[in-house]
Amino acid sequence: MQRFSGSLIFSSFLITIFAYFFNNEFIFLAGILAWFALITLFKNVNGKSLLYKLLALSFIAFSYSFFSGFEIDYVKVFSVNQYLLTLLIGVGFLRLIATPKAKNVKSLPSGKKSFFKTYLGVHLFGSVINLSSLIIVADKLYEKSKLTNLQVITLTRAFSSDAYWSPFFVAFAAAITYAPKLSSSIILMMGIVLAFIAFLVTFFEIKNEPSLDEFKGYPIEFETLYLPFLLAILVLVTNYIFPSVKVILLISIFSLLLTFFILPLKYRVKKSKEMLIAHITFELPKMKNEIALFLIAGMFGVSISSVLLGMNLSLPIEQLNGLYASILLFILIALSFVGIHPIISIAVLGNWVDQLNHTLLAATFLMSWATAVSTSPFSGLNLTMQARYELEAKEVFKINLPYAIKMYFICVIMLFALSNYLGL
Repeated sequence: MQRFSGSLIFSSFLITIFAYFFNNEFIFLAGILAWFALITLFKNVNGKSLLYKLLALSFIAFSYSFFSGFEIDYVKVFSVNQYLLTLLIGVGFLRLIATPKAKNVKSLPSGKKSFFKTYLGVHLFGSVINLSSLIIVADKLYEKSKLTNLQVITLTRAFSSDAYWSPFFVAFAAAITYAPKLSSSIILMMGIVLAFIAFLVTFFEIKNEPSLDEFKGYPIEFETLYLPFLLAILVLVTNYIFPSVKVILLISIFSLLLTFFILPLKYRVKKSKEMLIAHITFELPKMKNEIALFLIAGMFGVSISSVLLGMNLSLPIEQLNGLYASILLFILIALSFVGIHPIISIAVLGNWVDQLNHTLLAATFLMSWATAVSTSPFSGLNLTMQARYELEAKEVFKINLPYAIKMYFICVIMLFALSNYLGL
């Protein structure tokens, strides 16, 4: 069954790309295949209680829309997050060629320099291969001893700040999905600035800690960094030549093509074929939690928007500005702290606010995701940290809450500056 579900997921990926370039009607088939894959994997999905609630609320909302004569976009119901899933699947292949090598050392290096290299390594590789980069480093650190507060701070913040800017991150994919008219260059530049500020906030917060001089990090070989840069160049050049093509699709396509090209150069054809088959068969089904959340959250968002649009309800504001974006950012972060994943909030809001400025809206989405992920006890990052490294949710929340508060106010300043720049 796992082999079958992996094939369904990969077929959904391929058909999504085909639908975009040749016949958009096939996007519905791609969505259906993703749902079939989810059905085969659902018994092993974590956090079912939330998913059951979302499904129940979606059913109620759709029933109300149907009997009220409201319009329901059935294609969107099953495929609204299809491009987001495509990015998740495509970028996943990069793990076969872009996984950073850890240096073979008998004892862990320590001190301020080790902190810098560990933070940079997790951040840069995390921007492409996502949570895998954190797990690679955290596993090595955990082999030696229980993770210290300083190590937890370094790992969680280095990784979560990727969401401010990385186009290979699911957060960026969600922003593009629900705010497609955004200015990618503005979002990217502002996100990089915010990620750097997040590093400075973290460094100045811990620089006087006596434990910094004894910080145990884990060095990563940076020789494979050419892959993220090569991918970025390919995407940017292609987007410049063909500006109408979705960036999210370009990233997905080039991720797969680079894997197909580089893998045989590293491991020879036979071994590469075995690795690709193993990835499709065993690794893709491991994305079951993300697939479940994105598909069901997307359906829930469409169901709520059907009711809101059918009732002719509109936002109490005509346009987003710095003040309203700051309030929205606070609400999104607060919701994530009580267990509502950012993708759920974004899915509901994104289906209802097409008239707002998409660049400012996307910036707000990314800020909420990046700021909340490091701190929320319910984020995928912190749930992984709790389960894998024997950490308590309240401890992670306690050590990162001051950071989240600081980053919120920094983000507010950036939102006002962006709003002013956009003339809103």
